[in-house]
Amino acid sequence: MAEALIELAGVRKSYGVGTEIEVEVLHGINLALAAGEFAALVGPSGSGKSTLLNLIGLLESPSGGSYRLRGRETAELSEAELTALRATSLGFVFQFHHLLPAFTATENVTLPGLNAHGPVTGERREAARDLLRAVGLGDRLDHPPGKLSGGQQQRVAIARALSLAPPLVLADEPTGNLDTHAADDIFALLRRFNEERGVAFLIVTHDPRLARRCDRIIELVDGTIAGDRPNAAVRGAEAAGR
Repeated sequence: MAEALIELAGVRKSYGVGTEIEVEVLHGINLALAAGEFAALVGPSGSGKSTLLNLIGLLESPSGGSYRLRGRETAELSEAELTALRATSLGFVFQFHHLLPAFTATENVTLPGLNAHGPVTGERREAARDLLRAVGLGDRLDHPPGKLSGGQQQRVAIARALSLAPPLVLADEPTGNLDTHAADDIFALLRRFNEERGVAFLIVTHDPRLARRCDRIIELVDGTIAGDRPNAAVRGAEAAGR
């Protein structure tokens, strides 16, 4: 069985703890994701998808339950240990790319390494440029975000997410700000990194067309997992192609 990257057991998340108005957003989430998986997280607005992604990404802490990332119980780690684990284990792609406008595409991709490794070396700069070539931006290496299209900016964001070679990338509506053609290109790019490099992806999407192209579909409704199933259509197509 593939290595478990994340394991959530009975995870709850509440806001307003200790006040008169306490709201529990996630109710006893049980979820595991293995190395190399390509999964969609779907559900209606307000169901808790982004909150769950933030917990998995160590951007927020659960109010209860257990969350293990790469075998480590996150509740037992210090802030410094959590920061180090996040840097080595997780990449992030959001609907809005959050690129720094004053920096070139190459410089934006090198940014995650500053905290982990210090000043950018020539070797790391070339590695960033190689990633940009891999996402189809070999002719845009020194362009600032303002001179790139929306789809190209998201490609830079994907290269940035992969810059520290994480085993898992969390993508929150990565195609939600793009037209259909650009969305298909970005989705195909994520799938290629999954297949060629073994990177696992957990993708939040409202687009059922894209969700149907993932290997696994996890449905979140009202803060609970209402469904978690392998995508038989994708697996059947893969089997037919072998």
